[in-house]
Amino acid sequence: MINCRYYSKMSGFFRELFVFGVKQARACVFAGSFFALLFLSNHIPLFGLARYDFLFLAAVAIQILLVALKIETVDELKVIVCFHLVGLVLELYKTNPAIGSWSYPEAGFFKIATVPLYSGFMYASVASYISQAWNLMKLRLTDYPPYRVTIPICVAVYLNFFTNHFLPDARWILIPLIAVVFFKTVAHFTVTDHEHRMPLLVSFGLIAFFIWIAENISTYFGAWKYPDQIHAWNLVSFGKISSWFLLVIISVIIVADLKHLKRRRAARHAP
Repeated sequence: MINCRYYSKMSGFFRELFVFGVKQARACVFAGSFFALLFLSNHIPLFGLARYDFLFLAAVAIQILLVALKIETVDELKVIVCFHLVGLVLELYKTNPAIGSWSYPEAGFFKIATVPLYSGFMYASVASYISQAWNLMKLRLTDYPPYRVTIPICVAVYLNFFTNHFLPDARWILIPLIAVVFFKTVAHFTVTDHEHRMPLLVSFGLIAFFIWIAENISTYFGAWKYPDQIHAWNLVSFGKISSWFLLVIISVIIVADLKHLKRRRAARHAP
């Protein structure tokens, strides 16, 4: 009897884990496709097309296909476009020769200054993942801070990516502040039937860690290069996880606030 109960629990656990993995892979449909393109672009003939241009055109084509197949909604596409623009502005600043945080050494037509347009899709892939996971996992947040708190934090985090080059880096003030603000916030998600709970701060850290892994893969395949990777590839600094942690916070706040706003508007107009 005990063994039957034990095996039943183990079977349920592995089933839950398997479905969780499938749904996570499904949520990463755009990000996974994009990283596959990064790998393939070094190994397939591009018939004279610059690799950066191929990546941009392919990313646009994937987005059109996802919307056409109704894997992504038009509202999710709007969020992705928003993140593309947010990321592109940051890229333009960070790659400025006066700043030189990283560079895009290859040629390309679809560029603004030295920044290829495909670069914005790397930020958009984070938004795509969060939006997809939100729907697939039936995500809901409890004890989520009000707009008057989340919006200033979002703006402050984004501005710090710019100001930290000529002012003291405020991330070591922002991160403890974020910990206080989101300490009670819990993410509730459903894999199959049972609803699970996770502190939102933990999910911030986990997503940031996996983005850091993806960043190492991206730089290895030449998506961009940090100054210490120009001559030979090196592991991206662990310190970059804090940057991705802050970027994830911007992403989650924007997606969460927009979804909450949409829900409130729908409730207001409901008969």
